[in-house]
Amino acid sequence: MGVATSVACAIHCALLPVLVTSLPVFGINIIHNALFEWGMIALAFVVGSYSLFHGYARHHRSLAPVYIFSAGFIFLALKQFFPHTIENWFLILAVPLIIGAHYYNYRLCHQSKCSSPHHQH
Repeated sequence: MGVATSVACAIHCALLPVLVTSLPVFGINIIHNALFEWGMIALAFVVGSYSLFHGYARHHRSLAPVYIFSAGFIFLALKQFFPHTIENWFLILAVPLIIGAHYYNYRLCHQSKCSSPHHQH
């Protein structure tokens, strides 16, 4: 679920410039809309946190993915406080950390003994 949210976020960032040109026709403005951005960040945080803590509690008991994810989210939040200056640098740091945390969590979950196809949850 966390990887899916990260992919959805990446798609959002990639398609936003394409979609944004038609939104003003409908009276919608999401460019530099702080409420929209914070909402997306909050959604990604909730879903990502759930995914990582699920992996921690049910599969591997390693907090490393949570720490990596937290570092990425700190940079993602900092991006909101520095618009038009260094926000892209924070984003460049945030994205690989968040995706890396989910990938590491995924790997740890699949390496755990309870991820066996013969194990019943």
